Amino acid sequence: MTGPSLLARTARGAGWVLAWRLGMRVLGLASTLILVRLLVPADFGLIALASGFMQTIDEMMSLGTEEAVIRQHDPDPDVYNTAFTLTAIRGLAVTLLVLVAAYPAADFFGEPRLGPVLLVVAALPLLDGIGNIGAVDFRRDLAFEKEFAIMVLPKLCGIIAAIVLHSYVAMLCGMLVNRTLRCVMTYVMHPFRPRLSLRAWRALVGYSVWTWVLSLAILLRNRADSLILGRLTNPATLGFYSLGSEIAALPTTELIEPLCRASFSGFAAARNSGDDVRETFLRLIGFAAMVTLPAGLGLSLIAAPLVRLALGPGWEAAVPVLAVLAIAGTMMVFGHLSLNLMSAHGLMGRLVGLTALGAAMRVGLLLALVPPYGALGAAVAASIAIGIEQALTVLIALRRFQVGLAALFGHIWRPILGTAVMTAGLWSAGLGWEAVGASNALFLTIATMVAGGALFAAAVLAAWQAAGRPRGAEADALDMLRRVARR
Repeated sequence: MTGPSLLARTARGAGWVLAWRLGMRVLGLASTLILVRLLVPADFGLIALASGFMQTIDEMMSLGTEEAVIRQHDPDPDVYNTAFTLTAIRGLAVTLLVLVAAYPAADFFGEPRLGPVLLVVAALPLLDGIGNIGAVDFRRDLAFEKEFAIMVLPKLCGIIAAIVLHSYVAMLCGMLVNRTLRCVMTYVMHPFRPRLSLRAWRALVGYSVWTWVLSLAILLRNRADSLILGRLTNPATLGFYSLGSEIAALPTTELIEPLCRASFSGFAAARNSGDDVRETFLRLIGFAAMVTLPAGLGLSLIAAPLVRLALGPGWEAAVPVLAVLAIAGTMMVFGHLSLNLMSAHGLMGRLVGLTALGAAMRVGLLLALVPPYGALGAAVAASIAIGIEQALTVLIALRRFQVGLAALFGHIWRPILGTAVMTAGLWSAGLGWEAVGASNALFLTIATMVAGGALFAAAVLAAWQAAGRPRGAEADALDMLRRVARR
């Protein structure tokens, strides 16, 4: 596989992943906007607490079996069957642990409703665990258009189920419908039929053990916010933080993670074929920065009118959380791609060390800032820890793959310049970081988005022309637009 071919296949796969993630987000956001007017912040906090508790246990037992199969050069049926067996055992174990811990957790957090909610949420890991492992071929072959169908259609059905009831039970029903249909579709769309077997455990155990250790550090880092807020504050504060952080994470979850999901498969394929991935890595970072940097700063700029417009009155406490975390999220474009490159090459020990350091910093900062400052303190603590961890991840990846800082800067300086021009222009015009009432929220949101997009595009294109129109994110974006237009 040549470099350009790898880049083209990865970009195409990322486009499909982005499409289904965007479809899911649009559907989920529509559901949230409906439910947020029917429910109170405490209900959202309850579901966030239950989901965070379940996902903490789920991630603590993560084995990375799908990624281990993807990294195999030519896996045989025994590898697939062993991966299925390990995944099913893990899913059952997580379900049983959540069931056992449901009511003790409710007592610990001082929330009586949490126990019954966890009894329902416990079914989700088992449904994920018994899915058809053969569907991992869609990722191995970069055929992400098939994942699009598997993810989006069940999500749509789940949302329909979620809006039927006017309580937090609606959100639980949506989760169950979504996961059940997703499991069924993996068998409908792929002919492989897994069997229980552990014959190929040696081929998977090395990578899986490191993945499990890494997952322990990741779960502590990612769930520390919700767990510490849930323990030291109240469900309403957690609800404000959860919703603000969810909106702030949109550039990461809907733009960076789809690209990373595709890039892992591309990096693994390059590793198996012996191709040099440095140019592809830099081009992907440049392209991701072109999209996520203005999106993250833009979200921060319009935090107040966006919350007022989308969520209505009563959610003002989520504004500073969104403004702070949206800026921090722009840093993840560099660290996430670096992490996936190192993971595809099996450099798990270094990732474990980096993640453990990030988790320790995050917990320490949260314990220091949450008691006096609440949700805003949690946002600041998370942002500082994110920035340090992402910077270290990039530096280690650059050193390992012999990529200079000058080469990296050559691919990202124009998006950085464009974002700076956009931010300065909007702020000086009074269109950024302004507290607004309901009367002008819609106007200010639209005006800021249009003006910000124009400023960013003008600055980037001018810098690209001045630099001699080099191959990079701008050329890749134009090529993609031409292909879409032809189709």
